[in-house]
Amino acid sequence: MRVALFATCIVDAMYPKVALATVRILERLGHEVVFPRGQGCCAQMHVNSGYLDDALPVVKNHVRTFQGADYDVAVAPSGSCVASLGHQQPMVARAAGDEALARDAEEVAANTYELAALLTDVLGVTDAAAQLGSWFPHTVTYHPSCHGMRLLRLGDRQERLLRSVADIDYHALPDAEECCGFGGTFSLKNPDVSGAMAEEKIGNIERTQARLCTGGDASCLLHLGGVMSRRGTTAPDGSPVTTLHFAEILAATRENPLDVSGPVDLSIPAQGPARRRRQKEATR
Repeated sequence: MRVALFATCIVDAMYPKVALATVRILERLGHEVVFPRGQGCCAQMHVNSGYLDDALPVVKNHVRTFQGADYDVAVAPSGSCVASLGHQQPMVARAAGDEALARDAEEVAANTYELAALLTDVLGVTDAAAQLGSWFPHTVTYHPSCHGMRLLRLGDRQERLLRSVADIDYHALPDAEECCGFGGTFSLKNPDVSGAMAEEKIGNIERTQARLCTGGDASCLLHLGGVMSRRGTTAPDGSPVTTLHFAEILAATRENPLDVSGPVDLSIPAQGPARRRRQKEATR
């Protein structure tokens, strides 16, 4: 299968290794990953702030970029951005009176999957250890982000994949369904409320005694990780509690592990079969 990667702004700018992990996972399954050039923001920040006119050209760019690419399905390691494609982009187009763009946006959105949904619903991955070789011998808890739960209705797809990773020490997060306080521009407009919500979430993370908190939205992990870093949140062994995207856990193997002894850092992705095949074809 040919899979188009929608990297998203925050992954591209702040967590590029989440995109690399996503590519590694899909190539390990034998799929070809392509990156439609010209992609940018999904316009979620513009819409959340009420700037629909400014969001319109951003929506047009996304729709035209992915409509013009050759792929079977698209994937993004971000529940909020995938939710924005179906929930907000058609709305922006219709508010501008562009019904054709709205229909095109709906078509692109219908063929774009959040990573866990693609793995489970389309590619049939139910056991990360057996099917992906995932290995992560560390204590982990999991925060399910709001967009994934409430708009995409991902349920426990991400959690089930995490629990199936070899040697993972998984600790359930109390009141996991509660918001972390990020909410995109909400954290900028209401910093005191946002900070209080983060503190409550971090208190629950501390109660799990996990060394790492994972999730499916880099923005929420950035928010929580920043607060924990500033307040010096530590695990029972005295090490700092940090965050990382669940794609990085799934990408980690015994042969190419994820180093969590210091700052969490995914090693350079090994070449998957699809990439090796393309390189061989290019040299013929």
